[in-house]
Amino acid sequence: MTENNHYTGYIGTYTKGESKGIYSFKLDTIEKTIVDIKLAATLENPTYLSISDNQQYLYSVMKKGELGGLAAFSIEAGGELTSINEQAQEGSPPCHVSVDSKNRYVFTANYHKGNVESLTLDSKDGSLQPAVSSVKHEGSGPDPRQEKAHTHYAGLTPDEKYLAVVELGTDALITYQVNDDGTLEKTNLLPIKAGSGPRHLAFHPNGKSAYLMTEFSSEVIALNYHSENGHFTEKQYISTLPEDFKENNQGSAIHISKDGRFVYAGNRGHNSIAVFQVNEDTGELSFLERTSTEGDWPRDFSIDPTGKFVVASNQESSNLVLFSRDENTGKLTLLKSDIKVPHPVCVKFLEN
Repeated sequence: MTENNHYTGYIGTYTKGESKGIYSFKLDTIEKTIVDIKLAATLENPTYLSISDNQQYLYSVMKKGELGGLAAFSIEAGGELTSINEQAQEGSPPCHVSVDSKNRYVFTANYHKGNVESLTLDSKDGSLQPAVSSVKHEGSGPDPRQEKAHTHYAGLTPDEKYLAVVELGTDALITYQVNDDGTLEKTNLLPIKAGSGPRHLAFHPNGKSAYLMTEFSSEVIALNYHSENGHFTEKQYISTLPEDFKENNQGSAIHISKDGRFVYAGNRGHNSIAVFQVNEDTGELSFLERTSTEGDWPRDFSIDPTGKFVVASNQESSNLVLFSRDENTGKLTLLKSDIKVPHPVCVKFLEN
């Protein structure tokens, strides 16, 4: 949503300390600054958000006492959020939520439960209906943090025939067919390098390539996506870290520019965003640069709708960072780093 070159964004947070829920902000693309940060919705641990393609609804993961689930909001003309409804059940909340382009289904990944769920949406008001499918993953990996399944991401493939699910605990990329009623059927599984801890996935605009970020090994895996059967194949592993960096690092978010020329990957520990150029012919990546996030534990970041700015969220230092982005070179330049938001996690923009 834009007014005089002001774009609305939302921040999901951990509600420890000062945070009260979901925050909104405006990106002023003329003054190159972030303004009007305010609480948009009071909610416990709304750590991940998803906005419907029609820009009318926002879906957030949430905790409510001993319950975990999702909250639905309508997005008003000024970017304000109005509560629609919630769906919650016993246990830990999901860590990831996504919505299909026609606003028929919502999908969640639950790190603690090790499962993926699909819920249907009411076509009239966008409200959440009870889950129609829940699949629990089994298995483990060699890393001590992989003692069981830890599902971290669930998002549709570009053709929306399949749901791609990233399983950090068992080192796998699992594909499910999405049936008309929203139920899920497992169709494929791609084993990922043992102990790498795959976390998040980003698809290339061409619908044929995808990029998988690993949390434990801090790598980006370039993949081919085969739309005829929902299968993925690996073609490249590339590190997000300098060779001489030996301290603790956990890979975080991965995003791709709208033109498909550049991939960006977050490093928690090294506290940087690694930038890669995409080979037009092969889809493979070449390293360009790393840019400091000017804070601690960059959990997420987002490229704004114009493609000219990036907003990153440093969870442990409670600050947002604004970069300008050169659309030709892909490189980032720091604009402002002292933008205070308590324990920010997820960053999402309204597209118009």
